[in-house]
Amino acid sequence: MGAVGLGCMPMSWGYSASQRHGDRSVRTVHAALDAGVRLLDTADMYGPFTNELLVGRAIKGRRSEAFLSTKCGLLVGDQHIVANGRPGYVRRACDASLRRLQTDVIDLYQLHRADPEVPVEETWGAMAELVTAGKVRSLGLCAVGAHAPRRSGAGPFAGTIRQLERIQQVFPVSAVQAELSVWAPEALEELLPWCAARGVGVLAAMPLGNGYLTGTLKPGQGFEPDDLRARHPRFTAEMMAANQPVVAGLRRIAERRGASVAQVALAWVLRQGPHVVPVPGAKRERWAVENAGAADVVLDDRDLAEIAGLPQARGSWD
Repeated sequence: MGAVGLGCMPMSWGYSASQRHGDRSVRTVHAALDAGVRLLDTADMYGPFTNELLVGRAIKGRRSEAFLSTKCGLLVGDQHIVANGRPGYVRRACDASLRRLQTDVIDLYQLHRADPEVPVEETWGAMAELVTAGKVRSLGLCAVGAHAPRRSGAGPFAGTIRQLERIQQVFPVSAVQAELSVWAPEALEELLPWCAARGVGVLAAMPLGNGYLTGTLKPGQGFEPDDLRARHPRFTAEMMAANQPVVAGLRRIAERRGASVAQVALAWVLRQGPHVVPVPGAKRERWAVENAGAADVVLDDRDLAEIAGLPQARGSWD
């Protein structure tokens, strides 16, 4: 797969509905593939279901060019999201994803969230059966966020690591998806070393900080009510202004490197290890191509030291 992936979620879910355009999204996927991107990441809950349908349409005739990743385990209601890890549901969800994606095999099938009512080993066992059946090639787990509730004194991804150690006893974990970016580096503490020691890949979710690390968002600009950033603790006008020094630091390096701010942010993620693949979202062709170009941006020790010295990002949860 390519050094930078493509997160397809923003094309159908999570961001402003007014910015969703199916034909443009298909062109964006094609532009990413043309630029050398191989990993396409989606999930059945995005939409729900519409994102998989879009990706299926986009890769028709180009399936061999894509490393296809999707997820199961979350159900979307009108005002809520619930986990479902029952083995029978997992099997049905996989078959439905295969139909929507118009493919006979999923390269990476990820458990979006463990169901608290079902032992995670049972859910993982059902997913392993899908590998045996030839419907799935490998399995992955999405990490619980660093700001989720955790035991006193525990590391930010301690709960995820406990899950990983349990399911590894059932079937090998090929990849873990977790938030990782310049303004959310918590996964570096324990999760990335755990994965590196075991040959497990890391899909770096939100490597551009939901768009903030592109340098294109302005404090106080506001978001449409259906945009997840309208309720995000780091996207209040106050916090967006407070975190401007983070973007300013990236911009200084970008100017020195002849790159965009987004490319520097992605290049930093790529420097965290050969097992790390950033998966930035993109809704437009030019952004997908620009993101893919981050693989050509080489950060030196001076650049990395400057990024390490940037102020810690703040949010209204702090």
